Amino acid sequence: MTLDQQLEKYAELAVKVGVNLQEKEGLLLSGNEAALPLARKIMKKAYEAGAKHVEFQFSDDQMQVIRYLNGKEFVFDNFPQWKVDQLEAMYKDNYHQLFVMAPDPELLKEIDGDLIAKNQKMVSKAVAPIMKYRMTGITKWSIVAVPSDAWAKSVFPEDTLEDATSKLWDKIFEATRVDQEDPVAAWQQHDKNLKKYRDFFNDKDFEKLVYTAPGTDLEVYLADDHYWMGGSKESQAGVPYVANIPTEEVFTTPHQLKVNGTLKATKPLSLNGKLVDGFGFTFKDGKVVDFYADKGYDVLEKLMENDEGAKYLGEVALVQDDSPISNTGILFNNTLFDENASCHFALGRAYSYAMRGGSEASQEELTKRGANFSLIHVDFMVGSKELEIIAYEKNGNTVQIFKDGNWAF
Repeated sequence: MTLDQQLEKYAELAVKVGVNLQEKEGLLLSGNEAALPLARKIMKKAYEAGAKHVEFQFSDDQMQVIRYLNGKEFVFDNFPQWKVDQLEAMYKDNYHQLFVMAPDPELLKEIDGDLIAKNQKMVSKAVAPIMKYRMTGITKWSIVAVPSDAWAKSVFPEDTLEDATSKLWDKIFEATRVDQEDPVAAWQQHDKNLKKYRDFFNDKDFEKLVYTAPGTDLEVYLADDHYWMGGSKESQAGVPYVANIPTEEVFTTPHQLKVNGTLKATKPLSLNGKLVDGFGFTFKDGKVVDFYADKGYDVLEKLMENDEGAKYLGEVALVQDDSPISNTGILFNNTLFDENASCHFALGRAYSYAMRGGSEASQEELTKRGANFSLIHVDFMVGSKELEIIAYEKNGNTVQIFKDGNWAF
């Protein structure tokens, strides 16, 4: 099968399973130069599905670097309000969002970390009022990825650019099930399998999880009336969509104030154009009270300075080590893929739909039940073949849910 034919299948998957675009809905599509071949096919599939309009927003990596290197200090003080207003207007007008990523894991490695952190905090504050549309399921959204030159070479540094790109495409198609005869049908079956685990956890309504692995000894209580999610979500209009392609996780909301112990990351994190590696945290009463990193310590430090909520957990996610992404045998250097090869947590904001009745609840109500609020939400990986997880029911009974990095039941 040619690359063009595979891109056709990938585009169909993004439209029919990712955002699951319905007739007379709008689509906001974004990407950089490397994303264009897939983005064009997505636009075609969207109009075939009955889109009322497809708006493409172009971004350019080098222009981003130019802004950092040449912008005056005041450039990083204010985010254009018209951009926020435009997004909100589109969300209100029944537009849904599809991101086509072609990342460079170390695009900003030469840029001052303080400036990156300042910009990230400024943007987060500006868009915080409209994040409710995506966080509560009003707006459907999804992320897919394509190789950039820099990303391909970071994954396969010993290969020529042509070979590295070809190999990365193969791994992406494998991880997203595009290599199967009918990717849409494969994802429908995969969705059913994830929901079996989701339903098990929601029926059990566990009180806490205890993680043990080298460098990890962590007790994590779950938020009051937490709700496990897995596979597709339903928008408030009742339409299922898959926010991440690929996804292998079932996840829920930890209690903001009831996390204690040590936690060691098992894979690098690409954050704000820089890599963080060899890192871990110590939690007390939910808060990060100490952390370390062999590489990128300053990046983590700046991340947790965004606001008080950035020092607390907002997501706990379970992914078995024996998964399509893990089985590719590579480190993608990209959170979209690597988080779905491994159990993970997220620092920062909790998803309101991962709480019972959360989409209709106020932030004050969610906070009382233990859901964290923050300007940021950053996933990091903790899974390995050595990970064990014990779940505790409210009556004290225990269930081993992970053994040797995989489901124990």
